[in-house]
Amino acid sequence: MNKAKYTQEVPEDRNEVLKIIQEEKKPLKIMILGGVDSGKTTLTVFLANELLSQGFRVAIVDSDVGQKGILPPALISLGFPDSIFTTMEEIKPVKHYFVGTITPNQFFGEMVTGVRLLVNEAMERRADIIIIDTTGLVHGSGVELKRMKIEMVKPDLVLALQRKDELEDILRPFENKTRVIRLAISENAKLHTREERRQIRKEKWKKYFENSSEYILDLRKFYISGTLMFQGKEISEEEKGLLESLFRWLIFHGRKIASRYFVVKADIGSFPRNFDKNAMNAVDLESLSNLLIGFIDKDGFCLGLGILKLINFKELKAHVLTPLNENEIKNAVEIRFGRIRVREDGEELGLLHRDAL
Repeated sequence: MNKAKYTQEVPEDRNEVLKIIQEEKKPLKIMILGGVDSGKTTLTVFLANELLSQGFRVAIVDSDVGQKGILPPALISLGFPDSIFTTMEEIKPVKHYFVGTITPNQFFGEMVTGVRLLVNEAMERRADIIIIDTTGLVHGSGVELKRMKIEMVKPDLVLALQRKDELEDILRPFENKTRVIRLAISENAKLHTREERRQIRKEKWKKYFENSSEYILDLRKFYISGTLMFQGKEISEEEKGLLESLFRWLIFHGRKIASRYFVVKADIGSFPRNFDKNAMNAVDLESLSNLLIGFIDKDGFCLGLGILKLINFKELKAHVLTPLNENEIKNAVEIRFGRIRVREDGEELGLLHRDAL
């Protein structure tokens, strides 16, 4: 289930990094950068264990939302290992931030905000060393994401695992602002296919949801975020009838947000339906089934995940499967909609576009 395990058989430059860390007399924020399968999590596990054994209080911010070590996926998580560990899965999280998808594309705001809040939390809890494990998105838009993370967190040390010069576009602006150390990629680093990564996530989803129960939740008792679905005003029966007639839809739910319509619908028949997407957001009812949601507390952190099974729009009741118990759900003030559909057996059903909801 885990790609990264603790080993002391590492390139010598890792031990040089340890010496640099030990020489510092202040709390350190360390950000680890690298492409897919470059060994970022393996390096995180190695450094954390070695520093733990030397008496440092270590915090890990796991922001690799797709290939999460600290469960579950789709979240950014903070953990404090209190003893030597083999894999990150053994670390009990103390805080999560909800992103709601397994890829950072389209979700830069959540990625940067989550990392910053959890680093702040680690500092408040008096961590000596904060290690930030990141995603493998380092090309194209990934350059901008990493830039924003570095600017917001202001790490004392950036550890760059790169093949040839693939990280230089990220590193160049920070050469004179923070300490950057380029590290070799271990010869033991294993490349995983997309299907292998998907299978690893499937096992992690399944483990997280294996002891879940289904609850019927009154949505009126929560603030709903991550979607336009409940913003604005409910459409009138006249508007509903007109839209159904024009587009041959069965509309279950409709809102008008300023001059734009948002409807949850099912198609009646199959034929081209052309409408101005700037004026209308039309969501298939089926796409809400098995959608990932987050239960958010009063401080904006995620208490845990749920799988949305269905919404009764007339009564504003949602059927949700979650491992959280009733008391934990009562601590949530907000339900936030994600953009990945997943079943409790771990099978992923697809991603929705950021603007879909």
